[in-house]
Amino acid sequence: MNQEKSQEEMVKEAVEEAKKAAEQAAVAEETSDAGDSKEKPLDAKASEETEAAGEAEETEASEEAEAGEKKGKFFGKKNKKDKKDEKIEELTDKLTRQMAEFDNFRKRTEREKSQMYEIGAKDIIEKILPVVDNFERGLGAVSEEEKADPFIQGMDKIYKQLMTTLEEAGVKPIEAVGQEFNPDFHNAVMHVEDENFGENIVAEEFQKGYMYRESVVRHSMVKVAN
Repeated sequence: MNQEKSQEEMVKEAVEEAKKAAEQAAVAEETSDAGDSKEKPLDAKASEETEAAGEAEETEASEEAEAGEKKGKFFGKKNKKDKKDEKIEELTDKLTRQMAEFDNFRKRTEREKSQMYEIGAKDIIEKILPVVDNFERGLGAVSEEEKADPFIQGMDKIYKQLMTTLEEAGVKPIEAVGQEFNPDFHNAVMHVEDENFGENIVAEEFQKGYMYRESVVRHSMVKVAN
C-alpha cells in the first residue's frame, strides 16, 4: 500500500513539474515576443530616421554639387571666352578702328580740299582785281558828256557784269570810308587831322579792298583821320 502511494506521489510530482516547466516555457515565450514587439518599432524608427537623414544629406550634397556646377559654368563663361567669340571681338574692334581712321581721313581730306579750293580761288581773284581797278579808273575819268558814248556805255556794262559775277562767286568789297579803322581789313598809308571825322575813322580810300567769303583777299588802302 505504501509502495502504491509513493508511485502515485511520484507521478503527481512529475506532472506538477511538467506543468511548471510548461508554464515557464510559455512565460518565457511571451516575454520574448513582448521584447521583440518593443524592439522592432524602435529599430524601424531608428532605421527610418537614419534613412531620412541619409536622404537629406544626399539631397543637400546633390544641391551643393549642382550649385557648384552652375557657378563653375557661370564663371567659366565669364572668365574664359570661346575662341570664336574672341575672334569676333578682335575683328569688330579692328573694324571700328579702321572706320574711325577712315572718317578722320575723310574729314581731313575735305578740309584740305576746301583750303586748296579757297587758296586757288583767292589767287584767281587777286589776278582779276587789277582789271577791276583799271575799269574803275577808266570809268571814273569819263566826263558827263562822254557817258552817252556807246563805247563808254558798253564798257560800263562789262564792268557791272564782272562785278556781278564776282559777287555771285562770294567776292565783295570791304567797307572803308566812314568806318572805324580795323587793321584786319584796312591798310593805313596816310594819317590826317580832320575835324569832320571822328577819332580813328577812315577818311579816304585809295584802293578798294576785297573779301572772298570770310577771308581777306586784299586790304583796303586808306587814309585815317585823327
